[in-house]
Amino acid sequence: MDIVSGVIVYILLWWWVLFMVLPFGARAAKAPEEGHAPSAPEKPRILIKLLITTIIAMGLWVVVWLIIQSGWFSFRDLARIDAGKG
Repeated sequence: MDIVSGVIVYILLWWWVLFMVLPFGARAAKAPEEGHAPSAPEKPRILIKLLITTIIAMGLWVVVWLIIQSGWFSFRDLARIDAGKG
């Protein structure tokens, strides 16, 4: 995996994980202030969620990198097999 592919994979993993982490611990305010959405979280804790997202995405990226570098799974081999069928 080259540097550009690695960065793209990391960014995709990061956003994917962020959308899974955002709802954790989110509780709507019992009495929202005027002009606030009733479903808006009282304490979003966004910084801790961003940190958790970054750590999880790093771990997942390492797993993806190890799988690709090991040769156990290769998109090039899949492309050759698919090209042979046509």
